[in-house]
Amino acid sequence: MQRPGKGKTPRRLGPKKPSSVEKDPVGVYCRIRPLGAEDEECCVEMISSSTIQLHAPDGLKANRNGEYKETQYSFKKVFGISTGQLELFEDVAKPLVEDLIHCKNGLLFTYGVTGSGKTYTMTGSPGEGGLLPRSLDILFNSIGPYQAKRYVFKPDDKNGMEIQSQVDALLERQKRDSQPSVPKTPSSRQKADPEFADMISSKEACKFENVDEDCGYSVFVSYIEVYNNYIYDLLEDAPFDPIRPKPPQSKILREDHNHNMYVAGCTEVEVKSTEEAFEVFWKGQKKRRIANTQLNRESSRSHSVFTIKLAQAPLDADGEYMLQDKNQVNVSQLCLVDLAGSERTSRTRAEGNRLREAGNINQSLMTLRTCMEVLRENQMCGTNKMVPYRDSKVTHLFKNYFDGEGKVRMIVCVNPKADDYDETMLVMRFAEMTQEVEVARPVDRPICGLTAGRRHRNQALKDELTRRLEERGGPINPDDPGLLNQLIESLPPLPPCELVDPADDQTLPRLIEALERRQQIRQMLAEQFSKTAARVKSMIQQFDSQLNAKETFLFDQQSKLGEKDKVIINQRAELERLEKKSKTLEYKVDILQKTTDMYEQDKRSLQQELETREQRLQRELSDRRRMEQRMQGVMTDTKLKWEKECERRVNAKQLEMQNKLWVKDEKLKQLKAIVTESSSSGGFSVERPEHPTRPSRERDRNVAQKRSASPSPLPTAPPVRPTHRRSQSAGGEKWVDHKPASNLDLDTVMQPIIPNAITVSTPSERALSKCHKYVLRHQELASDGEIETKLIKGNVFKTRGGGQAVQFTDIETLTQECPTAPSRKRRSGSAERPANIDDIENRAPLPSSSQGYQKRRKP
Repeated sequence: MQRPGKGKTPRRLGPKKPSSVEKDPVGVYCRIRPLGAEDEECCVEMISSSTIQLHAPDGLKANRNGEYKETQYSFKKVFGISTGQLELFEDVAKPLVEDLIHCKNGLLFTYGVTGSGKTYTMTGSPGEGGLLPRSLDILFNSIGPYQAKRYVFKPDDKNGMEIQSQVDALLERQKRDSQPSVPKTPSSRQKADPEFADMISSKEACKFENVDEDCGYSVFVSYIEVYNNYIYDLLEDAPFDPIRPKPPQSKILREDHNHNMYVAGCTEVEVKSTEEAFEVFWKGQKKRRIANTQLNRESSRSHSVFTIKLAQAPLDADGEYMLQDKNQVNVSQLCLVDLAGSERTSRTRAEGNRLREAGNINQSLMTLRTCMEVLRENQMCGTNKMVPYRDSKVTHLFKNYFDGEGKVRMIVCVNPKADDYDETMLVMRFAEMTQEVEVARPVDRPICGLTAGRRHRNQALKDELTRRLEERGGPINPDDPGLLNQLIESLPPLPPCELVDPADDQTLPRLIEALERRQQIRQMLAEQFSKTAARVKSMIQQFDSQLNAKETFLFDQQSKLGEKDKVIINQRAELERLEKKSKTLEYKVDILQKTTDMYEQDKRSLQQELETREQRLQRELSDRRRMEQRMQGVMTDTKLKWEKECERRVNAKQLEMQNKLWVKDEKLKQLKAIVTESSSSGGFSVERPEHPTRPSRERDRNVAQKRSASPSPLPTAPPVRPTHRRSQSAGGEKWVDHKPASNLDLDTVMQPIIPNAITVSTPSERALSKCHKYVLRHQELASDGEIETKLIKGNVFKTRGGGQAVQFTDIETLTQECPTAPSRKRRSGSAERPANIDDIENRAPLPSSSQGYQKRRKP
């Protein structure tokens, strides 16, 4: 189905799952009803036999700013306003009835807006029978000669059929006739109601020719309605109480052993003719709920389902009786559904019950639409979403048809008047989507292995016997003279008895001899007869005596049996009493068991909850302990770190303040010396003032001794050149001396010597595990262009994970300077001072751990 009026981006479909099951799309047909008046505006136009076009009415164009919009929809076939009921039946319902005879299920439902002609299409009117009476007529015309006796097929109340013999069927019929409370099946001998007797004319009657004549058939019909999402049986004969009438009881849906849905407790009536079936339908139709609304004088307020169930079983090998095998019974059904029309309460002005009914009708139709959408998405996109059949009784009842239990066909009834344009548009969209849903093709039922033509041969044999009996003038008689003739012919033949010569002496002796032989045979037969008669008589007497003895024995046994019956009755009464008591005790035990199970379940749930909470508490406690340990370690590390950092900062600040104070004192002394020299430069020899001494750094040296074993520079000591220096690393601990391969060899005299050291180019866990200290030699370019070496020291300790870690504690910086290089610092007033005055900052450094002055820095 296509809608060329508005272009849409095609949806990207997912990969379809490969399936070997053959599927057919749902057959969707469209029928247009005539307008009520000739001057009404029409919004539907039939373009071809499979396409219609919707025109927006004039008022709707004005509301949409004059936009003229047309939409086309395609169907399997479109039936115009001049289409008769017979043509519609030939194209839509007749193939479903043929499938019904061949053991295949079918579903046909009408769908549309209220007042669009759905009920007329399904039921029809006198002279114009709808799909339902025509389906019944062609069915009975086809299987009429092959129908089984009434009650041979019997429903088992579980959506199946049982088969019984003709004797049992006759007893069943007598039993039902003797019970006035049981609803009797309408008889075909009664005169048909003229209201539906003329539904189908004799000229339009038809039948199928390819019916299997070696089977027996029976037709059962049922009629239900779905009102406010409840199922009611329209054929149920409820007792009428004029004082306190009881409302009808709703039915429930069940699933049989073949996973097919059926209405439990639904009345199924066996019918033998079209008139009987339509009489049953009319009986239920009078109970169906209809009401008068603003849009329809007789609006259906419920969904009706008329089910035609056909049971068939093969004949035996003689073609006389049906096989008494339940597995050979095939049951197929055709559901004719008249859906209630969708309506808008703004147009119908429904209130109270009518409003509730309209809401339930629209809700069930919306559920049907949702199921179709999910089926279409699952088939086209390869998804596996659950179809919401159970949201409505209508979709739940027919879910087997959409799962592949039969053909599905839908007739969309359209009212072409302009007032129904919006509702008709929604109906067209639903039909467009439904036509894309595919249903699995039903498989053929297995065929019985008996020879075909059994019924025909049996009938031919009966006809031949009847003909022969009629020729003989009656039934076969034991005193028939033919038997006597056969007996006479078995005797020896008589010789010729004609005498022509008086002297003939041969003819008479031959005749006498033949008669003597016959006499002997007769005597022998008489003796045999006498012996046989005597033997039979003795046997009869013996049987008579035995019979008397048996009768006597039987009388005795009957008397004993009477006594036993009394005992059995007493025991049965006692057994019933004990059974009732046992049932009572079992009921009490069940109650106690349920109570115990409930308490046990509560106990297990509480124990599980207690165990869960205990486990959670243990986990929380362990997490809390781990967190406490972790926080204590972090707090200890942080505390040590900040203590060292504070000590370093205090020492650095003190050293900085001492240096500043020393610089100020030196400048003040220099200024004082210059002033003194300028005042006494006349003739006095002024002694050179003593060189100002730097403030004592004893405290700094004490702090340094804690960190490094290298000697600090002394301003007054003479230069000393020892062959090596002792570093702080020269303790009793073992060290890991990390010398990267990228370091350069400076060839200096003063080199740090670390005893008990393991020299590595790359640190490893194995080397760290054997030592307590760690030192890294790092080289970088200083600001004066010389290479500066840093000794980064740390302690080695084990981690919680079993590895090794290093905590850095100190850094020693080793620099080298050229003694002849000019000083980079510029002193104020240095040009006026004598050359032999030594400046403490420009003076050559004293020997230390390297060729230059050692600077101490901390990280």
